[in-house]
Amino acid sequence: MSSDALDSSHALDATTVLVLNGPNLNLLGEREPDIYGHDTLADVEQLCKGACDAAGLTLDFRQTNSEGTLIDWVQEGRHGIAGMVVNAAGYTHTSVALRDALSAVTVPKVEVHISDISKREEFRHFSYLTDVTDHHVIGRGVPGYVEAIVWVAARR
Repeated sequence: MSSDALDSSHALDATTVLVLNGPNLNLLGEREPDIYGHDTLADVEQLCKGACDAAGLTLDFRQTNSEGTLIDWVQEGRHGIAGMVVNAAGYTHTSVALRDALSAVTVPKVEVHISDISKREEFRHFSYLTDVTDHHVIGRGVPGYVEAIVWVAARR
């Protein structure tokens, strides 16, 4: 997993699914397990790798607590990859800049949330990303990432 630095270990290509995770998801499994469950981000990465392997795709899995880094990664993957899966976490409800970056993405892109944001605090009900993403997997827990990858794979 890459964290807070552009991953140059392999070039992004037409087989790549870029899975981007926003702030505090590095604490998955510790932070609010009654809402997010006990799976860690490493567990999520392994599930995503399995889904990509099954579909003949390559996983590039990243997490950052920095809005600017997340935007850089979105821009890096905006063309020529199989698709993008984004769990922007708290930036979902606050970041017009991330929304604008996603609007420039030409590949299939999926918004993912582990919890059902429509049933959480009122400030979480609105997503700046919904109208600039192609598919949404909300409130299906960690398996929602796999659902998102399967959706991307079906569009190849």
